[in-house]
Amino acid sequence: MHVIDFIVFLAFTLGVVVFGCSFFKKGSSAEEFTSAGHSIPGWVVGMSIFATYVSSISYIGYPGKAFAADWNAFVFSLSIPIASYFAAKYFVPFYRKSGSVSAYTFLEEKFGAWARLYASACYLLTQIARMGSILYLLAVPMYILMGWDMHTVIILTSIGIIIYSMMGGLKAVIWADAIQGIILIGGALLCLAILMCSMPEGPMQTFELAINSPEGNKFSLGAFTSDLTTSTFWVCLIYGIFINLQNYGIDQNYVQRYHAAKTDKDAKFSALFGGYLFIPVSALFFLIGSALYSYYQAGVAPLPAEIQAKPDYVFPYFIVNGLPIGLRGLLIASIFAAGMSTVSTSVTSAATILLTDYVRPFFLKTRRQKLELAIVRLSSFGVGILGACVAIAMLSVESIIDAWWTLSSIFSGGMLGLFLLGCIPARINRIAAFIGCIAGIVVIAWISLASMWNLPGIHLHPYLAIVLGTTVIFLVGFLATLLWHRK
Repeated sequence: MHVIDFIVFLAFTLGVVVFGCSFFKKGSSAEEFTSAGHSIPGWVVGMSIFATYVSSISYIGYPGKAFAADWNAFVFSLSIPIASYFAAKYFVPFYRKSGSVSAYTFLEEKFGAWARLYASACYLLTQIARMGSILYLLAVPMYILMGWDMHTVIILTSIGIIIYSMMGGLKAVIWADAIQGIILIGGALLCLAILMCSMPEGPMQTFELAINSPEGNKFSLGAFTSDLTTSTFWVCLIYGIFINLQNYGIDQNYVQRYHAAKTDKDAKFSALFGGYLFIPVSALFFLIGSALYSYYQAGVAPLPAEIQAKPDYVFPYFIVNGLPIGLRGLLIASIFAAGMSTVSTSVTSAATILLTDYVRPFFLKTRRQKLELAIVRLSSFGVGILGACVAIAMLSVESIIDAWWTLSSIFSGGMLGLFLLGCIPARINRIAAFIGCIAGIVVIAWISLASMWNLPGIHLHPYLAIVLGTTVIFLVGFLATLLWHRK
């Protein structure tokens, strides 16, 4: 790595940490730490929501998928407008009126403490898995660039993120997200321009080679068949609808941002802006992956076999060998921007849930602001360390996008089904809701383990775990309520 690249990268990374720490306030409270004092403009909150979506999973994983296969995973992005619309129309007003910064207080009011604990536990598991995936992808470019030990990179990156998350709270995280979001878009656009302009026969050759690839059309969105065992267009779309409704409807990352906005209008705008901006930017990352395929297929530069075998390594490898001095540092900085924004969000929101859903109800009989602030900061540290441990465990994973989507589908545990049960006008019996939840967990476990252990029966794609888990929880809970009333 050239000294100029290293200076650019180091200046950006340290700048983000210092900027986040600048929000430290001595007389702060736990409420201000977790809701940013309800003072953030709508466009900043929207950029934060967008930056949370565009993690290093998107920045490295999406180009890797498009390089190795096609644009099937882009179908996930096409489902976001549905979730964004519902968020602006229903979820934002609902949470803004609730007065609780926790997304799961509503479930306790409807079904009892068990529902809140179940949903918050699923959320914590999902966030720790997400942090692990992202921290792993942050270490990849540094390993390729400088040969640094990936364990060391993961640990050092985690420490930097933990420091500014603990010091500045949600306000620091949101403002840092907004700046990082702008940088990562600029870096990706520059990279695509260099790739396409480097083609021997001009930019259009990128599309010709990718469309006429021997492996099939690289721009394909997947098969339009009814096969539920592979990642077809419909499997990916249904998965996207369910996971994005869950993100906007019951994910603490988003709910906390609804509360951080200045007004209801700002909060609604942020939900729409953050979601819709992700669609063209995710298309940009997939186009980078297709351009990388055409770039190496045209023989512009050689691609070692060991790099080609690890699709997630291809984009970082190009950054190292295909970009001019200075831009390398900027691209690595933008990848770190994408990852740091998402990890810091997960750290802060998970710490908030630990305080509001576990510490306050069971261990604090009276509200003590200084103690609560100390607890939420200590929780931030603990969650960050757990994320780093998961990242180290993921070093042997072949495709991080597949691993993360599978884990998120399993760990989310059909929380959306429980939330929808609470939203319908009919009064759902608490025992019926519990029965539905157990049934959903059984279905999710069966889908997840059937292929892994080669169990007898139908094997469905793991992405469908959240789809069927949500559906079973809702239907069983609703039908059990009807039977209960009839009895």
